Amino acid sequence: MHEGPARISKLGTTPLKRGMILSNEPGYYKTDGFGIRIENLELVVAAEVAGAEKPMNAFETLTLAPIDLRLIDTKMMSDDELRWLNDYHARVRREVHPHVDEATKLWLDAATAPLAV
Repeated sequence: MHEGPARISKLGTTPLKRGMILSNEPGYYKTDGFGIRIENLELVVAAEVAGAEKPMNAFETLTLAPIDLRLIDTKMMSDDELRWLNDYHARVRREVHPHVDEATKLWLDAATAPLAV
């Protein structure tokens, strides 16, 4: 995430507080080649953590766009990572479907099709 003042890095000087919105931007950059970045906005929210000794925070994804399945090599992913992706895509379908036309629903269904775990 590159916006300040809060950030998750050694350069961060402002603590994360509930209600802040940050960007999550994992990416891969091939030297002298290309780059791929997935960017989502994340809301800092309260988290329930059993046994926590102090209040904890988590992130709630605000961006609801499919992650391009052509970017994914499932052989490189753990079962937990595949479950996360399938859950994210299920949420995208569930929340976006009511707001788009039939042709877009068909595209959305294909773009968010579950991957085998």
